[in-house]
Amino acid sequence: MAVEHDILLSPYTSWCVGGVADRLYRVADLDALSQFLSTVAPEEPLLWIGKGSNLLVRDGGFRGTVILLSEGADTLKWLPDQALYAEAGVALSRLSRFAHTEDQHQLDFLAGIPGSVGGALAMNAGAFGGEIWQQVASVEVMNRQGQRKSVGPEAYKIGYRSVEAVDQQEPHWFVAAHFKLGEKRVEESAVLKQQLKQRNQSQPMAQYSCGSVFRNPQGDHAGRLIEAAGLKGECIGAACVSEQHANFIVHSGGASAGEIEALILHVQHQVEAQSGVRLQTEVKIVGEA
Repeated sequence: MAVEHDILLSPYTSWCVGGVADRLYRVADLDALSQFLSTVAPEEPLLWIGKGSNLLVRDGGFRGTVILLSEGADTLKWLPDQALYAEAGVALSRLSRFAHTEDQHQLDFLAGIPGSVGGALAMNAGAFGGEIWQQVASVEVMNRQGQRKSVGPEAYKIGYRSVEAVDQQEPHWFVAAHFKLGEKRVEESAVLKQQLKQRNQSQPMAQYSCGSVFRNPQGDHAGRLIEAAGLKGECIGAACVSEQHANFIVHSGGASAGEIEALILHVQHQVEAQSGVRLQTEVKIVGEA
């Protein structure tokens, strides 16, 4: 597919804000992506987007090429060895349901997390004590030249909401994963279903957000610290700290990326002044102010 020019990115982020990208490439499949990357200049800035749920694109947009995975890199299937294969653009909710229908419940915790497989692998997404890399047998990665290879979890340092390549010499991106799943007791699945129900009731699912904005500090919860600082309902313009869950910043209509970023910084400063804890963001902030 041809590259599109001067594309507004707000429709491709869950906050529904963000400026214009110089270029956008919609991935049809991984073979086409490989071919496309082989033609891209090595100095060209790249921004990979799945569901755009953990991303704030600034109002000035992105000077480079956006790789949009969610419309094409979405193959999901069982392999002969009973591993589950999922490409980077597959929504986490779809992945969870797909495994669940075969009575495989290890990925149930992903059902309530917005986003797709690629982003979840990049940040080690998790909930309810589960993390995606706990179930990964191997990943497929692609470098800037479009070359693909399969590597195991041992190639990465996996931590809480962090994934770092042991060998950082060559930039690469996750394009697929193989999940090796075993049996799980039915009663554990029922517990996860109840947790997801409670999550949906306690989080602002009907409003634009990116999911959790801040990482939980060790031994504490970001939402508790934000609420203790009296910031629930705090707004800058049309960007507000959610009244339902303090670790969510919601866009109720008409907010700019600049207002959201300003509110993120305000929350960080106020919480640090109140508790001495500097909250670290989960959300990735990119682009021109």
